[in-house]
Amino acid sequence: MALLSSQPCFARRMHSLPLSSFHKPTINSTTTNLDNSDKTRLLHKPKRVWIWTENKEVMTSAIERGWNTFIFPSKLQHLAHHWSSVAVICPLFVDEGEILDGQNNRVATIFDVSSPDELERLRPEDAQAENIVINFLDWQVIPAENIIAAFQSSQKTVFAISNNTSEAQIFLEALEHGIDGIVLKVEDVEPVLELKGYFDRRTEESNILSLTKATVTRVQVAGMGDRVCVDLCSLMRPGEGLLVGSFARGLFLVHSECLESNYIASRPFRVNAGPVHAYVAVPGDKTCYLSELKTGKEVIVVDQEGKQRIAIVGRVKIETRPLLLVEAKRDSDDQTISILLQNAETVAMVCSPQGNTLLKTAIPVTSLKVGDEVLLRVQGEARHTGIEIQEFIVEN
Repeated sequence: MALLSSQPCFARRMHSLPLSSFHKPTINSTTTNLDNSDKTRLLHKPKRVWIWTENKEVMTSAIERGWNTFIFPSKLQHLAHHWSSVAVICPLFVDEGEILDGQNNRVATIFDVSSPDELERLRPEDAQAENIVINFLDWQVIPAENIIAAFQSSQKTVFAISNNTSEAQIFLEALEHGIDGIVLKVEDVEPVLELKGYFDRRTEESNILSLTKATVTRVQVAGMGDRVCVDLCSLMRPGEGLLVGSFARGLFLVHSECLESNYIASRPFRVNAGPVHAYVAVPGDKTCYLSELKTGKEVIVVDQEGKQRIAIVGRVKIETRPLLLVEAKRDSDDQTISILLQNAETVAMVCSPQGNTLLKTAIPVTSLKVGDEVLLRVQGEARHTGIEIQEFIVEN
């Protein structure tokens, strides 16, 4: 019971978990001019999650995932006391449009929004608490964007009440940076698991992938095959592409078609990735076959320095085209890694950086020769349904 009567746990919560940080992004009219790395940083500003539930299984699942701030109706203080006896939680209580802590200190103000007029009249200075919780009674995407625009210069921390992960994701990403936090109001465990999975995928983007240099040992015409063009819902920049390979143990960084060509207009949303059998890296440290990609699936876009971000597949085209076999070896071992790619000037492999500079971005496969250096992602050999496993395997 000490949690409810000692120093407010809400104040202590401010310093506990990364997803509950009080850092607030600064947004201005230049947001649309940000490059991909800036956009990724905005999406990864620390977000806060409060859980509104009366379901003990939801509570347990949330705590296991690092979220311990829970909201209760004021009449259910006994439930908060009971949960506090079995787990370390931070209980908050809803009372007439206010959210209070265990000592009746105002923590947040709730605003119900059901019409454009109510949204227009909402002002940051109207709230006496430092946190504002918006409850969209008639939920739509545009109001979420309007809230972000209205509060961008405010020092308030803005939450939105969400009943499912799809809503929460839009709130967290609206206008590229999203609101500061989510109040997940659910009585089922599944949305908690889904929201944690969403945060895990976004956190993964901030990790730098280790790419290694490989030397091309063979370039050979291979004949005809069904190759896959992956068109993304995002534009790629020079040096970016997808990790693709014939074997899971080594994925080559295949460049996008963002570079200018004498033969065809650039298509910075496209990667001519390879044949249907090839592996491609997807979020969660997994792979899938290129033939399995379809509209709406996610892939990892990686640049020359190993920075990664998640992109959505907009379209996949499979066509029969002439192929080239490319083999390469790392300096550190004698193991051969291979990939098949379309024999075309617009298909390129990302180069290894030269010293501390990125002098050259990519080499078209039609110009590739023995001795050229390309970038490779080395990982575990064995995969089951795209997940790395430990087992004996030989792939040639």
